[in-house]
Amino acid sequence: MTSGKRIVLNAFGSYGDVHPYMAIAFELRQRGHNPVIATSELYREKMLASNFEFVPVSPHIPPPQVQDTEMMEKVMHPRSGSSFLLHEMLFPYLRDAYRDLLQAVTGADLLLTHPISFAGPLVAQKTGIPWISTVLAPASLFSAYDPPRPPFWPWMRHFSILGPRFMSWFLNRAKTIYKSDTYEQFRLELGLPDRGNPLFEGSHSPDLVLALFSELFAQPQPDWPPNTQATGFAFYDGRNEVEMPGELVAFLDNGPPPIIFTLGTSAVWVARDFYRESIAAAQLLKRRAVLLIGDERNKITEPLPPEIIVVDYAPFESLLAKGCVMIHHGGVGTTSQALRAGIPTLIVPFAFDQPDNAAHAERLGTSRTLPRSKYKRDNVARELDKLLNIPQYAAKAKSVGEQLRNEQGAARACDAIEEFLEQLPPETTKRELTYAAGN
Repeated sequence: MTSGKRIVLNAFGSYGDVHPYMAIAFELRQRGHNPVIATSELYREKMLASNFEFVPVSPHIPPPQVQDTEMMEKVMHPRSGSSFLLHEMLFPYLRDAYRDLLQAVTGADLLLTHPISFAGPLVAQKTGIPWISTVLAPASLFSAYDPPRPPFWPWMRHFSILGPRFMSWFLNRAKTIYKSDTYEQFRLELGLPDRGNPLFEGSHSPDLVLALFSELFAQPQPDWPPNTQATGFAFYDGRNEVEMPGELVAFLDNGPPPIIFTLGTSAVWVARDFYRESIAAAQLLKRRAVLLIGDERNKITEPLPPEIIVVDYAPFESLLAKGCVMIHHGGVGTTSQALRAGIPTLIVPFAFDQPDNAAHAERLGTSRTLPRSKYKRDNVARELDKLLNIPQYAAKAKSVGEQLRNEQGAARACDAIEEFLEQLPPETTKRELTYAAGN
């Protein structure tokens, strides 16, 4: 059995992006491996608190608490947010990320990369280190048979009726348009062959791609990379980091299951009127509610009735088990937690892959979707009333939750990692990588 391997997990993004890699790292450590988390300086304390070896990798973006609102509005803009993130916050730091990650993989046996870890494929090509890539959500696989629904292409859902042949042509056309000159120039300087667009096929390992989501959520498609394995969601809850606030525990134990409103750890910074409309909707329905506001900037100053409680944060696994329905932004981490909890959801997509995740949850029969522009108390109450009073939603959510709780996604991902390592020739493991940054 393969054990004792040094495995570098390179991640970037919000908690929903980083937590699956922490779940895999915990499982790897239990199996006797040495996982190394290579990510932004933002997560240093979080990783060290979990006793992981940590290597900082650029870009080092400041915590949202100290960022100006204008910047967060740009990142979370539904039409231009992806472009801003890529061309203002990621690609300009590609050389720094490459240098940092090159140092991180010295002496390592394996590199595992996040979909937007753009330095990862370059480091893998340059050093020859065994490389596994991952995707967190179906949209990253860009399938013509299950077309993504990016917020900057709201009309995409209408084009899908034209079938896979048209969608394949369209998506391939898009790949030629969305390019990074910075990436291409640096690749040429490194003397590396063109392995495809880093936003699309170039982000996938030629040897193994782990789809870190359930086949219930998105079934394998004919145009996925042929070496793709769907493992199930890799759940990390954070109960060892943050306990349930005492007042929240008391609230949950003294009344019927509440509605839970949250915007995760990304959309929460551009909440605007989300929480005020949520409170009003709960009052229209005469329902108890929990609001996870994430930051003091979202604090409600008006007195609240005893049926509504506001807290900054609570571990999802503990909280959602006590809820009746959940309203959230559609980040894949939050979406997966709600599915596992077995409660119906109302998804209000903001940006990135969130509209696509909402579409997949809706297809499952566990969720409804409400556009951000229509998030008004009457609309919210109307949608929640359907989720609460049409029995099929609760029944389907319960069934899906039971199946997801049995999938053990992190363990299955580690099974695939160990099988991959066992199949490698001996000379490709325990190497000393001596490449200097930039070579």
